[in-house]
Amino acid sequence: MTNKNPMMCDLETGICGPVGEGNTGIQLIDLTAPSKKIDIYYVTDPICSHCWALEPTLRKFMEEYGQYFNMHTLMGGLLEKWDGFTDVSNGISDPADVAGHWREVGEHSRMPIDGSFWFEDPVTSSYIPSRVYKVIQQKDDSLAPVFLRRAREAVFPFNQNIGSDQILIKIINEIGLNGEEIVKESHLPAAQESLQEDFQMAGRLGVRGFPTIVFLNEEQKGIKVVGARPLENYIEALKQMLPEENIQAKNAPTLKTVLQKDGLLFSREIEELYNLEQKDVVAFVEKELTTGSYVVEEILGEKYIKMNK
Repeated sequence: MTNKNPMMCDLETGICGPVGEGNTGIQLIDLTAPSKKIDIYYVTDPICSHCWALEPTLRKFMEEYGQYFNMHTLMGGLLEKWDGFTDVSNGISDPADVAGHWREVGEHSRMPIDGSFWFEDPVTSSYIPSRVYKVIQQKDDSLAPVFLRRAREAVFPFNQNIGSDQILIKIINEIGLNGEEIVKESHLPAAQESLQEDFQMAGRLGVRGFPTIVFLNEEQKGIKVVGARPLENYIEALKQMLPEENIQAKNAPTLKTVLQKDGLLFSREIEELYNLEQKDVVAFVEKELTTGSYVVEEILGEKYIKMNK
């Protein structure tokens, strides 16, 4: 019998005071759990090559420190159209100029980038996949980052034009949604209005380049980290934002867990997440995964692991 009188002691539970769910037996407690969280705004774009290069670091940061923050992803609007577009700092004025820049980023970061489609079938606007992201976000917020990741895999290593309706429909279908319906919605004015809201928020945050990660506390004061930076930069910003917290990393989930969720990881991502040398990745994968449950493939000189369907 449950005792509701705090002055009475229950003979069955051995408890004096209120007894209810979560107040009986032997339990684990965690006093290191954060007392409050901050908000992080990640301003990005589906065709931002440095955002692709940041994936290994951002994944590790979110897996090990995600208990301290709420993550909000904003589309930044890298390329509205080619007419009148120039990126002087990177020597880009037309689609063909992008390929060489992308290849450099891929070689430097070891997150493989092909980019040869820029010569044949270039993306005409990054607003196209960005609007799709916004439509998916409104339908199922948990699938929006899944779509963004799959779109990046398509455009960077696998050299597909994610400004194409056909490519977008295929990606959306593969994550379990109705591709034709979502792409159709992405062409409606409401999708552009939703995208414009992201642009406005990015503007209020003072963001002008991608990737930019903004840390904000309850007083709406914060720290802005611009560009793809090492993990230590993001950890330090987190510590500055939560000075009273004893910031501690959680253990990363198992490789099997991550692959079951994401389907595909590049060697560089596994190295970062599990603190490995490149030469040790294959042996680590063999130890962590059941033979026959995965395949190791290679693209542009980089290995990647994917689960068998």
